[in-house]
Amino acid sequence: MSQYQRLLLIINPALRHSPAIQHAAALAKASGARLHIAALIKSLDILSLLEEGVRETARETYLQDHRDWLAYQAKNIRGRGIEVTAEVAWADDLQQDILDHVTEMQPDLLIKEVQHESALKRAFFTPLDWHLLRHCPVPVYLIGGSGHTLPHKIVAAVDASGTDADKELNDRIIQQANGLALQCNAELHLLYACDTTDYLGDMGGGGLTLSELTKQLRKELEKSFLSLAGRYGVASDRRHFILGHPVSALSEFANEHQVDVIVMGRVQSHGLNKLVGSTTEHILYQVPCSVLAV
Repeated sequence: MSQYQRLLLIINPALRHSPAIQHAAALAKASGARLHIAALIKSLDILSLLEEGVRETARETYLQDHRDWLAYQAKNIRGRGIEVTAEVAWADDLQQDILDHVTEMQPDLLIKEVQHESALKRAFFTPLDWHLLRHCPVPVYLIGGSGHTLPHKIVAAVDASGTDADKELNDRIIQQANGLALQCNAELHLLYACDTTDYLGDMGGGGLTLSELTKQLRKELEKSFLSLAGRYGVASDRRHFILGHPVSALSEFANEHQVDVIVMGRVQSHGLNKLVGSTTEHILYQVPCSVLAV
């Protein structure tokens, strides 16, 4: 049985050339899942300048235009043998409205296009996608880049530092990535991007030089990573142990190997750091692919 039974896609209907609909439809087709598309529209401040009667007419006309467009999209999707429902609605609080949809529908996956925000804006306002990463109770699949509609290459990004929390999260990451790979008939790779400087401050020197400590630490972490890969039967040519800052290492790897999806945990320690304002969130603006956050 597929790990996906219900998929929820959130779109901005004003972005009619967004690839998110095609990505969601392809995944629904591959997995046999039901797809619900919610087109949520933020209130238009300019309408408040109009007289009440005119304002209501303008609101309804605007809404109906998007309903007609989405109904056409849904019809095309149904023509491919996919069970799909759709709605268009105003959203006074976009973040809360999305979470309310998740609570009501209980989907296996929330799908949404990455909403790019400038570094300046991020310094003052928490982006919507970051809010969802922090508060959504189900895995969040953020569509980015211009990869294949159905992923061909999926990377599970794990933390092999060995803590109990890491082990539990690694299991969820790999299981989610493996499930997606099976549904899409995609290659599954396992990657550990490790910055040893994150660990050296916690280690006792024991008379060893910094170079010796680094070498010893790398050996221990690589052994732990290979053990994890072996436990899940990952082929040797699909195991990637990389030294470097996780954001830059993952970005370079995704570019070089034409990765379609990176599966990551939303709370990581050490090598993949912690979520809040860090690796998983910043990855959204760095990698040329989609991110599935577990």
